[in-house]
Amino acid sequence: MELIFWRHAEAEDEREGLPDLDRALTPRGLKQAAKVAAWLEPQLPEDTRILCSPALRCEQTVAPLGRKYEVREDLAPGAIAAALLDAAQWPVSKQPVLIVGHQPTIGETVAQLLRIEGGSVAVRKSAVWWLRSRERDGDEQTVVWAVQSPETLP
Repeated sequence: MELIFWRHAEAEDEREGLPDLDRALTPRGLKQAAKVAAWLEPQLPEDTRILCSPALRCEQTVAPLGRKYEVREDLAPGAIAAALLDAAQWPVSKQPVLIVGHQPTIGETVAQLLRIEGGSVAVRKSAVWWLRSRERDGDEQTVVWAVQSPETLP
């Protein structure tokens, strides 16, 4: 199975009176999302399921990809790693899954899948972590296929 995590791009800072789910991307964040979407689009298999947090900043991040996506309340800020894995049906889904979400949950999920001690991986804003599951000698393994961030894209 292929599981792709895409952290939302740079968003407005929290401020009084603005609900967290309503925070929008900054102009820089909009550029980050467009860059990463341009890289992702030709890489993603056509049948990729795209799951998105209900936060505005996540929906704005995935929008430049131009594909249908499903908003999932269980991917909202504060979600736990198990919720992401359940939503993706890891590792048994026959389709690739792209999850657009938040830190620290993405980093915690990546660390869990890669068996990294310490409990979390730093995931930059608008970065993509592309993982694949495989079985080797009866052992289920997770491998990193790609890591990409907007700063490294043209």
